[in-house]
Amino acid sequence: MDQNNERKNEIIVHPTHTNKPSPQRSKSKRPFMRSLLGGVLGGFISVATVVLLLMNQVITIPQLNVNDQAADQTEQSQESDPNVATVSTEDQDSSDLSDVSEAVVGIINLQNNTVWDPQQEAGSGSGIVYKKEDGKAYIVTNNHVVKNATEVEIDINNEQRVQAQVVGTDELTDLAVLVADDEHLPSVAPLGDSEDLHVGEAVYAIGNPLGVDFSGSVTKGIVSGLNRLVKVDTTGDRNPDWVMEVIQTDAAINPGNSGGALVNGNGEVIGINSMKINEQAVEGIGFAIPMSEARPVIEQLEQDGQVTRPFVGIAGVHISQVPQQHVHNVRIPEDIDEGIVVANVQPGSPADQAGMKQYDFITEVNGEKVDSMLDFKRYVYAETDIGDQVTFTFYRNGEKHQETVTLTESDAN
Repeated sequence: MDQNNERKNEIIVHPTHTNKPSPQRSKSKRPFMRSLLGGVLGGFISVATVVLLLMNQVITIPQLNVNDQAADQTEQSQESDPNVATVSTEDQDSSDLSDVSEAVVGIINLQNNTVWDPQQEAGSGSGIVYKKEDGKAYIVTNNHVVKNATEVEIDINNEQRVQAQVVGTDELTDLAVLVADDEHLPSVAPLGDSEDLHVGEAVYAIGNPLGVDFSGSVTKGIVSGLNRLVKVDTTGDRNPDWVMEVIQTDAAINPGNSGGALVNGNGEVIGINSMKINEQAVEGIGFAIPMSEARPVIEQLEQDGQVTRPFVGIAGVHISQVPQQHVHNVRIPEDIDEGIVVANVQPGSPADQAGMKQYDFITEVNGEKVDSMLDFKRYVYAETDIGDQVTFTFYRNGEKHQETVTLTESDAN
């Protein structure tokens, strides 16, 4: 749950300086007079030498161009004045964010401790109006934004609030769908494709940091990483029990931004802001749920109110993400470089019953190649049903194997 007050970490910079020793005054005038006479005599000799060299054209005086002098002065002023900056045309972004900004709203979580107490605001976040149909507006936000709410309100530009109902929530993907009367929610955010993203691409985070007083705030950054695997705790026992695949960005994501939009340069929502690393030594590491993963979950929540998933019982990572101390346990042919390494097999799961083991290297599911857990989940969740038999092609100790797994319903549902 995003809280509207957060303790700020202050960094105090202390100036440093060097103590120079003070010069000592000479106790005798005679050494001083000798030094003075020596300096004057040396000066006459130096001047005479320079004059003779100039007369014989041994040295010349360079000509200083006025333009060169002006350029030199400008360069010096730019280096010395911290307010002077050079702006390239690439920095002058002309992205139109008006449509998507108007579709990002505030989400107010209201709760009461007992039936006798009036409802109070327990926290707030952001949401995205992604659809309008039959007089209703559908809003997607994070599950943790509306968790334990007895009532949910939509805040529109910190000017008006309308009541909303929770259609469905999914704790594993941290997504929730709400519905409200569309009379005061005229804008719909265009949804994009997160699979077209590239590291270094400019993105914008839109939401309500620190509450609705800063509604519609926009921060700019870049895509810092793709397909990041982040361990999350969905049960509240402070032990990670799920791995989310997310977009990493350095666009500022603060408490209250959760559920807001991560937008590309075309003004399309390509991610739903969800998390950040909140440590004093960490700066600019925020995470968003990719739209390619969020879209099918949103559709299921809207239709059924929950997500029912086939269950396999494995956790896996791309070969490049295997910790160095475990790499030697993964043996695959040299010509194979696409697939996922099984990191863990849950006891009693369909995968366990089929005989799959840790360090198995899965390359195909029903003949479809998989290169990441996102590929794996997308195929299993979209192309199979509970009760289906699925054939896994994998390598163990360098040898190719196939096993048939009968999918069951996930206990997480």
